Amino acid sequence: MPTAELPPLTGDMTMSQVLQAYPGAQRALFARYHIGGCRSCGFQPGETLAQVCERNENIPVTEAVAHIQESHKGDASLQISPQELEVLLRNVPDLVLLDVRTREEHEAVKLPGARLLTQELVQEIFTHGDKTKTIVLYDHTGARSLDAAAYFIGHGFGETKCLTGGIDAYSTEVDPSLPRYRIEIED
Repeated sequence: MPTAELPPLTGDMTMSQVLQAYPGAQRALFARYHIGGCRSCGFQPGETLAQVCERNENIPVTEAVAHIQESHKGDASLQISPQELEVLLRNVPDLVLLDVRTREEHEAVKLPGARLLTQELVQEIFTHGDKTKTIVLYDHTGARSLDAAAYFIGHGFGETKCLTGGIDAYSTEVDPSLPRYRIEIED
């Protein structure tokens, strides 16, 4: 399978641009350098990657770029397309499909057979779950499910994937009968 070309990434890109091109960049920077995971180590969307590297122990920009790109490749290996999920839903009767969205989102619209991921369900799966079964996690747009997939994989569930583009992509690419929505944040 040919690998897709990585999007350009340079030190003069703003963190907003970096995150647009590499959605997992914040997770990658936090995991290696403790950057961007909390208020004390956070960054502003308008800061450049070079500025963030400089104020965090002068991390070489080329090193940070290489790490973000390598993490991006790892993220891609955890993803499953909406079309691939459709095939799994038809052909794998014991597929574990987990919704990492809020209860309200889950109750409004969900994929067939999906269970809302609660802390109780996580404990049940970690205690009694079959680590060889395929697990697919999804959220609204595919941004948060990668974190959840990494958490499951870290606990030995090696057949864990996340839905690229979330339920929104599934609705547009596979099942248009699923209502689409957008999240509005109140000020």
